[in-house]
Amino acid sequence: MPSLSEIRGYTPAVCSQLAKLGIHTPQALLLHLPLRYLDETHVTAIRDLRLGEQAQIEGEVVHNEVSYKPRKMLNVRVQDDSGIINLRFIHFYPSQIAALQVGTRIRAFGEVRPGFFGYEMVHPQQRKVKEDTPVNTALTPVYPTTAGLSQNTIRKAVNLVLTDEHLQETLPDWVYGPLQLPDFASSLRLLHQPSPEIALATLENHSHPAWQRLAYDELLAQQLSMRQHYARRKQGRAPAAPPSRQLVSQLLASLPFALTMAQQKVVAEISHDLAQPHPMQRLLLGDVGSGKTIVACLAALQMIEQGWQVAIMAPTEILAEQHYKKLCGWLQPLDIEIAWLTGSQNKKTREQSLARIASGEAILAIGTHALFQEEVQFKQLGLAIVDEQHRFGVHQRLALRKKGQHSSLEPHQLMMSATPIPRTLSMSYYADLDVSVIDALPPGRTPVATKLVADDRRDEILQRVRDACAQGHQAYWVCPLIEESETLQLQTANDTYAYMQQAFPELQVGLVHGRMKPAEKQAVMQAFAANQTQLLVATTVIEVGVDVPNASLMVIEHAERMGLSQLHQLRGRVGRGSAKSTCILLYSKQQCSQIGRARLKVIYESNDGFHIAQADLQLRGPGELLGTRQSGVPMLKIADLERDIALLQQAKQMADELLSKTPQAVAAHLQRWLSHGDELVKV
Repeated sequence: MPSLSEIRGYTPAVCSQLAKLGIHTPQALLLHLPLRYLDETHVTAIRDLRLGEQAQIEGEVVHNEVSYKPRKMLNVRVQDDSGIINLRFIHFYPSQIAALQVGTRIRAFGEVRPGFFGYEMVHPQQRKVKEDTPVNTALTPVYPTTAGLSQNTIRKAVNLVLTDEHLQETLPDWVYGPLQLPDFASSLRLLHQPSPEIALATLENHSHPAWQRLAYDELLAQQLSMRQHYARRKQGRAPAAPPSRQLVSQLLASLPFALTMAQQKVVAEISHDLAQPHPMQRLLLGDVGSGKTIVACLAALQMIEQGWQVAIMAPTEILAEQHYKKLCGWLQPLDIEIAWLTGSQNKKTREQSLARIASGEAILAIGTHALFQEEVQFKQLGLAIVDEQHRFGVHQRLALRKKGQHSSLEPHQLMMSATPIPRTLSMSYYADLDVSVIDALPPGRTPVATKLVADDRRDEILQRVRDACAQGHQAYWVCPLIEESETLQLQTANDTYAYMQQAFPELQVGLVHGRMKPAEKQAVMQAFAANQTQLLVATTVIEVGVDVPNASLMVIEHAERMGLSQLHQLRGRVGRGSAKSTCILLYSKQQCSQIGRARLKVIYESNDGFHIAQADLQLRGPGELLGTRQSGVPMLKIADLERDIALLQQAKQMADELLSKTPQAVAAHLQRWLSHGDELVKV
């Protein structure tokens, strides 16, 4: 594929500016599509202008003045045969003053507003013309750009590559037949140079068949890329561990609870994968409190029974230590050696853990991101389990997986998440993974009652906290920020902690936040778990994995500021015991936006994590929801998962057929849409 610098008409300066937008090839430039369009296909007489409408006028400059009160601005008056309009520029250069001298004939396009001199346009697009300069015959595209790169430069650059040699089809016609979509060349020409007869709304809401064609091509590229990685992984070699004959049954017999049907189903899926000679890469989804840890433990035992080491990695020391304590309780009676590794350990303890892992004496290693640092060596790693996988970057997960590649065998990988993933995201961004879902909570988990309370009723809530603690229960008070922010005016954890100590002199109040040293956090959490502290003031550091069954009340400050999945995760910290539990969402009447109200309504009405995740996707979009996984996944620029669900389903069905029938066409399609192939390393 040629670079733009090899094509006649592109100067080094233009190529350099386009490179800032990630555009290096003709294909990348052609797929740099307009954000919106201007209708400059006709000129409106000044007397016919209407307030609030966008229009193009043409006339002669009859006044040009720079004024300095109330601030510096350029006022230009333009006259045609029917009237006068004022053009106002607040940010301008000397070159603009010179270009708009009295007597110059110009065309200007902008929104008509009321002004001091009558109708005006503020910062309209304008250019010098002659009396016989023809008007545009197509709508004018407006592109995403960068400083120093004008719209005219981008338009000229695009027009240079809108030629047949760059618009060839990559896939056979039968791919598009069922959807009756237009061809690639006519779709791109229409989107870059649409005729005025096309309804502007269909272009701007992406419902026009030309947009649909490109959205389908993009979804196909994403699906093909993911399925290729899936197939490539199936060709790798991993340690095959047959189902456990002893350890699993011994552990299950010792547990005070039985596995739910949902847990049994996913245990069987994982067990089947671990018995295969190629690497498992499975995502385990389970709502807050659904029992993912025991499922991970049973997977670990299947590998351990065959002599393979297992690593379990968690994003925070609090969660990692919780896993460590829980698994020690389950596995030490089975004589299984467990090593504990975190960044806060002293040198001697750390060196002892490293030696036990390297020698194979410790067959199970549990820790934080410290597990994938260079000095950690496993004797033979067979399975890597990553909890809250979206908290880790793709390179971190890859580093942990490589710990097992001392031989030709790769370790299996199990990723876990308590953030349910909407079906559309699963079909699109997780098409390279096998997904298991624990879709039911264990019996005995009491549903958490959720209440919405305006912050002017704070005194009532304080009394609720006092009553809960007086009955022997514990409570969380969650604050979003540690330090004061003038713009958001949010209560800080430090201020709240000081206030709570004064408000509840009879209670032990604790404080935990992300900037504390790990050892300090651990001490606070241990005191809370042991009921030495009755009220815990915390930031969202407690969102993941904190398990204190005696805590029955949670108050979340400024709940309107938080994402839905985060609110759902936080709410899951209570209701873990037998006592009736409540989550109170405190919100500010003055600061609660429309989206904030929509979030609170969803969380108030539903305890279903998947329903909440779907609503979160609609409110926030996939980029925010997926987090750091995106460093390894091609993001969608044209397609929209909610709007284009039918196209996504069709692309998913078509991908495997294309891979088997037309591998060369697939390669050409991926080169067009995903030429930055290096970012597709999948883990």
